[in-house]
Amino acid sequence: SSPDVFESRMEKRNEVKKQPVGHSKQGEFIRCMEEKARPAEGLGSKTSKGGFTKDKTLDSVLNVEMVKEKSAEEITQIWNQYFSAKDTVYAVIPADKFDLMWKRAQKCPSFLYALPRKEGYEFFVGQWSGTELHFTSLINVQTQGETAPSQLVLYHYPDLQKEKGIVLMTAERDSKFLVVHDAQCLASQVQLFYATDHSETYGLVETFNHRSSEFKYMSVIAELEQSGLGKELRPGQASDKS
Repeated sequence: SSPDVFESRMEKRNEVKKQPVGHSKQGEFIRCMEEKARPAEGLGSKTSKGGFTKDKTLDSVLNVEMVKEKSAEEITQIWNQYFSAKDTVYAVIPADKFDLMWKRAQKCPSFLYALPRKEGYEFFVGQWSGTELHFTSLINVQTQGETAPSQLVLYHYPDLQKEKGIVLMTAERDSKFLVVHDAQCLASQVQLFYATDHSETYGLVETFNHRSSEFKYMSVIAELEQSGLGKELRPGQASDKS
């Protein structure tokens, strides 16, 4: 129930390394993404506990040098086109929205998310570690404490934020526990609670982090249902991947 339970197990990760940029044709860029993606999936990748890639940079996914001459719209199209065929979660976040999320994450690095199930909800705790956001189920936290493994990691890449006005996001998940639909639900809730313009909604995040004794689990479900996201992402319902 304490948001501090993860802090001892989370390593401080370096900010995503800035990379020099260049240009290429779209076809070359797609091929470059394919070439860059393979090492992260092979034996040479650096993995942390649970099989997730450690210190995963944007350059491990694509060659950042290839996008200098591309517009934000072109990069967005290419990013979405590439990952639409992958069994994963991805997004392109506007720079101003990510700025808001990032500032709030510094003040409130943890939150409790509700994942819709066929009957009721399952709770997950999300913990920011640098620009990575790690999720694990509440039951894991309660039973394993600080050793509870991550089941989903969202990787946010601000490499192109200043030049292009966008932040790229993708993810890794433990497929034994979460399907893509589950991961998308959790990722959508991050923007719902951390990028909202409604002070009452973000107030739940502040309460969880700074006044945990006042926090009520049902308030998350109420906000989820009120937003329409809970109904939209309940199993059996359609949802957007990006």
